[in-house]
Amino acid sequence: MTIILPLLDVEPIQWQKSVRSAANGSCVEVGWHGDMIAVRDSKEPRTFALTYTQREWAAFLDGVKKGEFDHFVKAESNVSES
Repeated sequence: MTIILPLLDVEPIQWQKSVRSAANGSCVEVGWHGDMIAVRDSKEPRTFALTYTQREWAAFLDGVKKGEFDHFVKAESNVSES
């Protein structure tokens, strides 16, 4: 179950974003909120975050690693390979 958290009402979260994030701030950030994983848009840090259980987050990351979401990345994307 995903819960939307208004960020002004939650305890401080230590946010982390990828080192491969775009220089213009086009990225998402993740952090722990209790035992849940919170995800927010780095361009709108004071709005809201979506939260996921550890099981949901692990399933999502597994899908990412297997390439299940690759079709969402456009060929002209400026994300560089490391």
